[in-house]
Amino acid sequence: MNLIAAVSLLICSVRGFQQNPPIASTRRLILQTSSHPRILTQQTSLFSSTQTNDSKPKNKRRGNKQYNNKKKRKREVGAGKELKNPDEVITWRCYGIDVYPDDLLDPSLNIDKRKEKRDGSNVPSERSYLTPPVISSLLSRLRIKSEEATDGLPSILQDARVVRRSLDARRRKGSDPKYTYVIDIDLTRQAARNLGLAPQSGKMEILDDKKLKGQDDDIANNAEDSQAKPRIVIVGAGPAGLFCALSLASSGLCTPILLERGQPVETRGKSIGALIHRRCVDPESNFSFGEGGAGTWSDGKLTTRIGRNSGSVRYVLETLVKYGAPERILVEGAPHLGTDNLVRLLRNMREDLRELGGEIHFGTKATKYLIEDGKIRGVEAECVEVNERTKSKLIDSEAREHESFKTFYGDAVVLATGHSARDVYEELYKAGVELEPKGFAVGFRIEHPQRLINEIQYGKDWGGRVFTKRPSTDTVNTEHFEKLSEGTEESHQGTLPVASYRLATDKAFDGEQNRGAYSFCMCPGGQIVPSSTEEGELCINGMSFSNRDSLWANSALVVTVSQDDPILDKYRSHGCLAGLEFQRDIERKAYELGGMNMTVPVQRLTDYVNGVVSSSIPASSYRLGAISAPLHEIYPKPLYNALSYAITEHFEKQMPGFLFEDALLHGVETRTSSPLRLVRNRTTLQAGGVDNLYPAGEGAGFAGGIVSAAVDGLVVANAIKAKFLTGDGDGNGNAFKSSKSIGFDY
Repeated sequence: MNLIAAVSLLICSVRGFQQNPPIASTRRLILQTSSHPRILTQQTSLFSSTQTNDSKPKNKRRGNKQYNNKKKRKREVGAGKELKNPDEVITWRCYGIDVYPDDLLDPSLNIDKRKEKRDGSNVPSERSYLTPPVISSLLSRLRIKSEEATDGLPSILQDARVVRRSLDARRRKGSDPKYTYVIDIDLTRQAARNLGLAPQSGKMEILDDKKLKGQDDDIANNAEDSQAKPRIVIVGAGPAGLFCALSLASSGLCTPILLERGQPVETRGKSIGALIHRRCVDPESNFSFGEGGAGTWSDGKLTTRIGRNSGSVRYVLETLVKYGAPERILVEGAPHLGTDNLVRLLRNMREDLRELGGEIHFGTKATKYLIEDGKIRGVEAECVEVNERTKSKLIDSEAREHESFKTFYGDAVVLATGHSARDVYEELYKAGVELEPKGFAVGFRIEHPQRLINEIQYGKDWGGRVFTKRPSTDTVNTEHFEKLSEGTEESHQGTLPVASYRLATDKAFDGEQNRGAYSFCMCPGGQIVPSSTEEGELCINGMSFSNRDSLWANSALVVTVSQDDPILDKYRSHGCLAGLEFQRDIERKAYELGGMNMTVPVQRLTDYVNGVVSSSIPASSYRLGAISAPLHEIYPKPLYNALSYAITEHFEKQMPGFLFEDALLHGVETRTSSPLRLVRNRTTLQAGGVDNLYPAGEGAGFAGGIVSAAVDGLVVANAIKAKFLTGDGDGNGNAFKSSKSIGFDY
């Protein structure tokens, strides 16, 4: 023990030297006093390390980690080095700024948008979300002491903006829900050094100075140099078609001619009313076809997998705000528009597109694609009467020259139809356009009482703090939680939005193999609607208005089907259209189970997993009526097995209480994504084997939702502008910088 103590003392003495310690002489002294081989090895190793880094602690692993982090931090911020541009302002993005709902209680913190409009002092959402509790949490992260300053910011920060806010309702060890913010801050390089800021991926990042653009500025600026404007025919007025047309028109380079088989949004509402009240399906104007596409009468979700912070996504969101969307979509982590907001927004986009020189033809269904010598020349279309209302007057088809059939010639054709336009696939298949099958998913719509989802997600202590501004709905929710918490005092005063959920597993066992199973397009405070496009078929979808204030929550529950799945073998005679025929077959079965009058077949979730027909059913939001039916028999056995296994072995464990007696399955949800993809050249974005034909959006198999479809429309527009501006036959001139597709696959 004396020997070890002596060695320790000598080591401490060596570490005490400031510069050039006489290590060699000390080592000789130790070697003379120690002959134990293990002690000798340890002592030599210690001195070797000390020789390269004499101030680094060696006895505590945690101490080493702290030292390394500190040293790395100093190196990254350039401590000790002279800054070249100390006054240059840079932007840092701070992630994970947490604030609890109870801290956001102060009524003075809530910005009244209506009052702002009256006063003319409109505050952007990125500013209105920057309340004192949020600033306090930000300063805590930056280790800045609170001080009085303009707008509540300390003088060291030149500006701050909320980029995104999301609700984290995960109850880890009983913790409360919290809002998590992403905030951009502007400060000088010298200030960043003084604060000791260092880039850390996912925590603190320096933003580059690239502009967030949705189209190529060089192309737009050079548009005036072009003499004859090419005419671009765009088939489909969904997100991909609309954003493609707006981009082409605003560049001044091309004249977009937008063809939509359905009606303008105001007339489309009448067609949907006829379906709900008289059970009449208009095959050309319904929940799937018409201005805005299927997303118009849906939840209007703006979530996407391609990155909320990317420039193209930001451009899409800012464009929606420009045309009337609420500014909160720029900040909220899970933004949605709601059908009521989409109706107004689409009319504004339509009028602006025409003012920019674009054409829009509603009630115009493309029936034939004119392809000659491997190049598309235009499309033939059937036309029906249209009643369209602008801001100032009603335009009816009698005021225009009405033709039953018309040919639209163009220098290029953009195919931006949705995945419900099955006749388009069939026509392209006949015309020899290259198509390929891809994976998709099918299943049902599940509906729970919204108050139950609030309870599962937020707990008994927070679920009662959900308010929708609809008195009847809020009363039901409040009374439910008052019964659960009877005898206890309410401990929270903060408010929460209606709860949502997301479930997924890749281990849904079907008896032979694992499949993927997941929830899709969850609509809190929503309703279930028919999305059929043909008589004799029944498929459904979910939708919500902007307030999400109904008594129910619904979501698709689906199982994956691969392109080479054995369950598609009986449909192989249809070639690459096998998945399409499978979907149709299931929809016909659902129509028959419902009584062949658009009534939806339903089954309690508990009965579905047990394989028995429900003897009674709870209330449903589906307005055309519901009838108990054996939904467990509608899909092939492997799909039933996989979904049942996912519900009992995964979803119920991920979300205890999900397998609820009053949870009601509605049949069927078959159109989550396209079962086909048009082959598209990765560089030119043109269809395989056909020049100047540009597939775009969800129906073409290159997107999965409103935002990604809009982005794909912009990408295609850039490809077209590049080709016709530069004369580059491959469409990949210097002006075009976004040649990659979104590449969605399900």
